[in-house]
Amino acid sequence: MPRPKEFTVALTAADRATLTRVVSSGTHPARMITRARILLALDETQGPAPDRRVIAERLGTSESTVYLVAKAFTVHGGRVDEVIARKKRATPPVEPKVTGEVEARVIALACSPPPDGYARWTLRLLEKHVIVTEGIPPMDHSTIGRVLKRGRLSLI
Repeated sequence: MPRPKEFTVALTAADRATLTRVVSSGTHPARMITRARILLALDETQGPAPDRRVIAERLGTSESTVYLVAKAFTVHGGRVDEVIARKKRATPPVEPKVTGEVEARVIALACSPPPDGYARWTLRLLEKHVIVTEGIPPMDHSTIGRVLKRGRLSLI
């Protein structure tokens, strides 16, 4: 005897039309199309849906993928767009090393007169002085060059 279904999917006519359009036009990411096919297969408004294993075999995915799509449909309150679309990242994976304040301090350092014995600033000379300067994280000369380029500043 199969287990009772934890998460049932009941699509409206508009949701069904949207999912059919996603599946039939080949302009969407593959995972989005796969999720749309899974939701169409899990729809119980047309009658009882087949077992997860059967759907997974038909669509060439795993049972856990079918389970997670059904769970996401329930968690998101039946909003199909949130289930099939990719979730946007809230923050970048790594905090940026160069913030606006750091950028301003590097540009100010590059605009200042060069140290004694030098005719002009070079990226490597700026790199050495950035390491010694308080409040500026150590940066590579190529990073300093990108900062200056973004600030439209030339060392020539």
